[in-house]
Amino acid sequence: MNQIKPTEISVKLSADTVRVREYLDRAVRPAVLDEEAQKTYKTNIKQLMQQKNARLVAHYYTDGVLQDLAEESGGFVGDSLEMARFGRDCDAEILIVAGVKFMGESAKILSPEKTVLMPTLEATCSLDIGCPVGEFSAFCDEHPDRTVVVYANTSAAVKARADWVVTSSIALDVVEHLMDEGKKVIWAPDKHLGSYIQKTTGADMLLWDAACIVHEEFKARGLADMRKLYPNAAILAHPESPSAVLEIADLVGSTTQIINAAKQSEKTEIIVATDQGIFHRLQQVAPEKKFIIAPTAGNDATCRSCAQCPWMAMNSLESLYGSLQKTGNEIHVDSALAAQAMIPLQRMLDFAANNQLKVRGKA
Repeated sequence: MNQIKPTEISVKLSADTVRVREYLDRAVRPAVLDEEAQKTYKTNIKQLMQQKNARLVAHYYTDGVLQDLAEESGGFVGDSLEMARFGRDCDAEILIVAGVKFMGESAKILSPEKTVLMPTLEATCSLDIGCPVGEFSAFCDEHPDRTVVVYANTSAAVKARADWVVTSSIALDVVEHLMDEGKKVIWAPDKHLGSYIQKTTGADMLLWDAACIVHEEFKARGLADMRKLYPNAAILAHPESPSAVLEIADLVGSTTQIINAAKQSEKTEIIVATDQGIFHRLQQVAPEKKFIIAPTAGNDATCRSCAQCPWMAMNSLESLYGSLQKTGNEIHVDSALAAQAMIPLQRMLDFAANNQLKVRGKA
C-alpha cells in the first residue's frame, strides 16, 4: 500500500494531534434539557421556521431530539450529501444544518442562493481538521500524475482541489472505475477508509494520513471478546474503522447501509461499530432488536470520543433556536471556490446517475 513516508507521518501525526486537541478542548457539550424545556424549544423553533420559511436537516449522528424535530417539521434526517440534496430540492429560503461544518459547506455549495445556518460553527470534524488545504495541495502537487479523490468529510477548499468527491457508499465504484482507466489515485483524508478501498480494489493509491476520532477507537480485540458474549449477533462496521475491526465485521458499509442491513437482518442482536448517534434511527427501524455499541478504547484518558462525536454533540435545541432567531452562525463559501468544489461533486453525481448507483454514505 502506498503511503506518506514514515518521517512525514510522524511529523504530521504530531501536528494533527495538537490541532485536533485544540478543537476538542473547545467542544463543549450542551446542558441537558428536561422534557418540558425541550417541548418549549421545539414549539418555538417550529414557529420560527414557519415564519422564516426554514427547514431543518439533521445528520444521523446528532441528538435524537434534533432528528425528531427535523422530521416533525418537514425537514430531513440522513447523511451529509443527502441532507445537502434535500436542501437543494426543497423550497425553503433558509436551511438549518444540524451536523458539523463541512456539512453546512456542502449544503451551501449545492444551494448557493439559500441562507445556510448551523446551531454552532464550532462543530467540526477530525477528518476536516486533519486535512488542511495548504498541506494537502502541496502534497497533490508533488504527485501530478495521480487523480485526486477526496471523501465528502472535507472542507470546501479541499473539495475544490480534488478531481472527485465521494461518499463511503460510492467510493469503491469510483476507484474501480479509475483503476479500469489505468489511473493512479491520491486518496484523502481517512486512512482507514482508504486502506479498505485499496485492499478491496487492488488500486494504486497514495493515502493521506488522517482518521475519524470516533471510528479509530473501535478495538478488534474487544470486538472479538464481545462476539464471544453475543455469539449470534451480527457485527456491522463503518469503513472508517481500523482494518482489524473490518475483518471481524459481517458487513462493512456506510451509515445508510448499516441502517438497511440492521433492518433486514434476521439477527435479533446487532453489534454496531459507528457513532452511537445512529442508534436513534436503528431503534426506530428495528425496535424489536437489541443494538450494542462496539467497544472503544474505554472511558478513560485514552478515549477521545467513546463512540460519540463530541462535535456532533454540540448541536442542541438551545443553540439551534438562537441561531434561527438571530439568523446567526451563517455558512459562507466563496462563490468561485464553491463553483470549483461543485465540479468534483457533480462528477460523482453524474457517475452515480449513469451507473444507477445510490450516492449515500456517512459523509
